[in-house]
Amino acid sequence: MTMTAKFLAVNIDCADPRGLAEFYSKVFGYEVQYAEDTYAGIGDGTMSIYFQQNLDRRPAAWPGPDKHFHLDVLVPDVAQAVEDYLKLGASKPDFQPGEGKWIVLADPEGHLFCVCPQRD
Repeated sequence: MTMTAKFLAVNIDCADPRGLAEFYSKVFGYEVQYAEDTYAGIGDGTMSIYFQQNLDRRPAAWPGPDKHFHLDVLVPDVAQAVEDYLKLGASKPDFQPGEGKWIVLADPEGHLFCVCPQRD
């Protein structure tokens, strides 16, 4: 039998862990639980996201085959969320494959995330 693991967190490589933690703390409404120049973390007591400094990381071209992951977020109002996240420092790539069903954004360091409507 395979040992079952409990999910702890996702780690995201970035140049500015403190800055990216601040950005995502506002997106998710999580508290910044730890922040220093090389490592930071946010969470809500159940889910955590950590940010680890990697000064050599380069954002993947979008669209393109080098994308390793992206986050999907559910929101009650996609248009309002996109407006809010753009004000926080996100950007909106030209290529949008969701045909209006969801919007692809990039965080301030170029990590992609999809803003999706909450399901009924």
